[in-house]
Amino acid sequence: MKQRILKSIAVLAACAPLLGWAAWPEKPIRMVVPYAAGGGADNTARIVAQQMSTALGQQIVIDNRPGAGGVIGADNVAKAAADGYTVLYDASAFSVNPSLRKLPFDATKDFIPVSLVATAPQILVVPVTAPYKTVAEFIDYARKNPGKLTFASAGGGTGSHLAGEALNEQAKLNLLHVPYKGGAPALTDVMGEQVSAYFGNVASTIGYVKGGKLRALAVSSRQRVPSLPETPTLDESGLPGYNVVEWNGVFLPKGTPADIVQRFGKAVQDAVADAEVRKKLLQLGLNPAGTTPEAFGKFVREEMGRVNTLVRARNIRID
Repeated sequence: MKQRILKSIAVLAACAPLLGWAAWPEKPIRMVVPYAAGGGADNTARIVAQQMSTALGQQIVIDNRPGAGGVIGADNVAKAAADGYTVLYDASAFSVNPSLRKLPFDATKDFIPVSLVATAPQILVVPVTAPYKTVAEFIDYARKNPGKLTFASAGGGTGSHLAGEALNEQAKLNLLHVPYKGGAPALTDVMGEQVSAYFGNVASTIGYVKGGKLRALAVSSRQRVPSLPETPTLDESGLPGYNVVEWNGVFLPKGTPADIVQRFGKAVQDAVADAEVRKKLLQLGLNPAGTTPEAFGKFVREEMGRVNTLVRARNIRID
């Protein structure tokens, strides 16, 4: 009898973690956004988290931990308990940082990709007074005037920087990179003709294009932007295969139980599929996604590979 009781206790003890996982979530979930409040990733995270909170029956609390290009917040999640109550909401920097920074974690091993939330194409803009009105004319002008054209970015290693370097690499140009501390001053100097070009996200740039203050030459995604239907893609403009987009996605710490990963991923997918959420994301210039963990993992690996190849080819460094 004693042996049977001890055996039953052992079985219950072994099953206890599974019972706990089955009840997930039993308390609020902390969603770490490794960027400042009010920025693009933060705004998108709050839209998605609100819908997910309703679906999961538990509040998702946004925890902004900015610094070091997203590394500080990501490291916080990498070292968190793998119980489904700490999640990382990151952006394109997640796939860029391994090639440009010394990291306190392994981006490929310390996280489980859960779902791609959205992608964000960029618009290649130039001053309205520029002598070129198409990508072909821009490239031709750059080749005939070596060293004259420049491109702005929101900072070293940002999406706008990598988009410009990808243009340099594929078109065999040598546009000089001029980094700024954010997109706003970069846009101002393009309008003021202090720099020749800039890859700006749709949300911050389209108003200037439609207001006649900037000229859009092309968009960086494989598909045209619905709000700029007449503006071709770079792929259509003589650079086949060009596709550089920024993105947002969700990760969990390694070791998180598979059932929690799948349930959390389903919650993200359902949130992104919600009509009101999609409307809000589209208004921000984003293309809603909502993918399976497997598809997002493949996407992240491909992005890391693409960025690493570009960084090596262009010898990109950040201060």
